[in-house]
Amino acid sequence: MSQSQQQERQCVSCGINIAGMSAARFKCPDCGQVIFRCAKCRKQSNLYECPDCGFMGP
Repeated sequence: MSQSQQQERQCVSCGINIAGMSAARFKCPDCGQVIFRCAKCRKQSNLYECPDCGFMGP
């Protein structure tokens, strides 16, 4: 597994491995990069930053 594939399976907010968890998968509003967030970070409305373009969202 490449490093980019491994990063895709991590919450972009807290960095935990989200494999097998209830997680959100969505595209960055600016560049379209696929972003993953764990349920805990979504519930707490933790900020996230797109690893490709730097877009920040709640």
